[in-house]
Amino acid sequence: MRFLPMVLAISTVLSAQTPLTYPVTRKGEVVENFFGTQVADPYRWLEDDDAPETKAWVEAQNQVTFGYLARIPERTQLRERFTKLWNYERFSAPFKRGGRTFYTHNSGLQNQAVLFVTSDPAKPGRVLLDPNALSKDGTVALSGMSITEDGRLLAYSISSAGSDWQTWKVRDVATAKDLADEIRWSKFSGAAWLKDGSGFFYSCYDAPKAGGALTGVNKFQKVYFHKLGTAQVKDALVYERQDQPDWGFGAEVTEDGRWLVLSQNEGTDRKNRLFLKDLTNPGARVEPFLDAFDAQYSVVGNDGNIFFLLTDKDAPRNRLVAAPFRTQQAWREIIPEAKGREVLATVSLVGGIFLATWMRDAHSAVTFHGLDGRAEGELALPTLGTVEGFHGRRKDRATYYAFTSFAQPATIYRLDLKTRESAVFRSPKVDFDPAAFVVKQVFYPSKDGTAIPMFLVHKKGLKLDGGNPTLLYGYGGFDISLTPGFAVSLVVWLELGGVYAMPNLRGGGEYGKAWHDAGRLEKKQNVFDDFIAAAEWLIANKYTSTPKLALNGASNGGLLVGACLTQRPDLFGAAVPEVGVLDMLRYHKFTIGWAWKSDYLVADTQAGFEGLMKFSPVHTLKPGVSYPPTLVTTGDHDDRVVPAHSHKFIATLQACQAGPAPVLTRIETNAGHGAGKPTAKQIEERADVFAFLVKNLGVKLP
Repeated sequence: MRFLPMVLAISTVLSAQTPLTYPVTRKGEVVENFFGTQVADPYRWLEDDDAPETKAWVEAQNQVTFGYLARIPERTQLRERFTKLWNYERFSAPFKRGGRTFYTHNSGLQNQAVLFVTSDPAKPGRVLLDPNALSKDGTVALSGMSITEDGRLLAYSISSAGSDWQTWKVRDVATAKDLADEIRWSKFSGAAWLKDGSGFFYSCYDAPKAGGALTGVNKFQKVYFHKLGTAQVKDALVYERQDQPDWGFGAEVTEDGRWLVLSQNEGTDRKNRLFLKDLTNPGARVEPFLDAFDAQYSVVGNDGNIFFLLTDKDAPRNRLVAAPFRTQQAWREIIPEAKGREVLATVSLVGGIFLATWMRDAHSAVTFHGLDGRAEGELALPTLGTVEGFHGRRKDRATYYAFTSFAQPATIYRLDLKTRESAVFRSPKVDFDPAAFVVKQVFYPSKDGTAIPMFLVHKKGLKLDGGNPTLLYGYGGFDISLTPGFAVSLVVWLELGGVYAMPNLRGGGEYGKAWHDAGRLEKKQNVFDDFIAAAEWLIANKYTSTPKLALNGASNGGLLVGACLTQRPDLFGAAVPEVGVLDMLRYHKFTIGWAWKSDYLVADTQAGFEGLMKFSPVHTLKPGVSYPPTLVTTGDHDDRVVPAHSHKFIATLQACQAGPAPVLTRIETNAGHGAGKPTAKQIEERADVFAFLVKNLGVKLP
């Protein structure tokens, strides 16, 4: 195998114990001045993912990594166990349009779930769309769909190789044949059909410059209307803001068909504006409804010009209100903010009632409410877990939801909206015994004394002797909540005798706006302190010890792992940062990275630069430090968190590493940030990650 001169060939790895020789990564001369501070960026050339030199570097790094992994004897056994466990039926919660019911199904090892349609939910449906037929390797995924009100037409989007870019098509439901319609360069968008099915609204960006599809900055999102049977170039521009490059838009049409609702966002900030267009008036313009950008507003439904809104306006843990449009009538509170620490997470208007899903210490509860908000009881749930679903229309008599927990795969239930009784509709059968495991929640103090909840899962009869391999997983950002859920990888880890620990770090949404605010911008260090405190608690309480403790996280969680690894390299036995945001000085320079300014500081200001330099993983690695075994993972088509983050981090880590522990990177080809990743690639990746942990934590396979 031949490489460019800048990337030297590596020596043959004879065994997993042989000292590794990493590719020599060329150091460039780039130095940037930040407010008088000179910051070297020697690996800036790795940002060009299409350059021959970068491709050769990726190939050389993968040769080292896969050579190392291939010589871990347990890897084959782990892959076989993952494959066997993954081979179980998986269903989505069905939903109804017209006289048809739609759902997705994966028979087990299919790379992508298949979309089905049926006239009788109790009977198996027919295939409407099989993404597995769209590519040989399963890397084309169904990324979005919307059905007309009469159930006659399907608008669906596909993405390739894990990219965020979507291509929209239209399919006739009766014939399962595509029409000629096609929409390109859509991203972060749904499709909102007119009530009569004559066309739909969508959001898109201008076509990227040549070579910039995976790295170019995405701004100036626009909303268009596509009339069925016409070319995209004829689509009508509905709304744009040339004076606001950071504004993005989501479009939806109310159930009664009267209103187009545009929800305007600025990056990932949870605040938004709402704009309305009266679709019954051909000459109507888009009008502002709630445009102070002072809170989060989500439309649940409407009665004429009265809109039911889930909002954190004057309610940090959310409430449901009725807000009129074009009148001076006061808001009416329907479901108030909870008095305790509960968060009103979602509300559905279906069957003439409101179904409210709450988070209670990061697990779900569901309550019934009349249209006036009057409480009408609570839905009994099987155990501590997470609920999703309750889709439907106001005249429906039943709805479906999915329930999952750490020890229960997603089970689909049918809820009779008149009797309020639930029955199992689809129950997967997985090759494991849930009764063999314990699930509990503990609270531990962080560095500043804040009580942090943490879920613990392990086998029954666990000995607290400090010798248990433990996987500590976290996220802590963007108002995203970590709640109980089933995963094949969790079962494999538990069967190995491992402990799984998932703390609900600040920066997430588990306790509402204040919890999120306590872990972002100038307070981002709180998130790292929370994670480090979780590790210390697990060690102090004899669940594990440093040589047996691994930390893991993805995306913003990859930043979490990278920051904790650099701040406390002595505390962990292994680290796996996945698709992480690791170069905090330049995250905003690529694709949608600028949108993360709501959670991260930005190096364009002196205060932002100084704050980010305190924890930016690429910049806080130090030469001569013994870092624990580390496996960095990324995808070569990741256009959410570009792979340059991981590339620059591992190049720096390999240059700094003073100890004997392996520091490797696994770069998946034809893969992106994670969404739509084929089952086969997921199995291979999880088996490799676990093989790395098994070897470096000294885990014995049963």
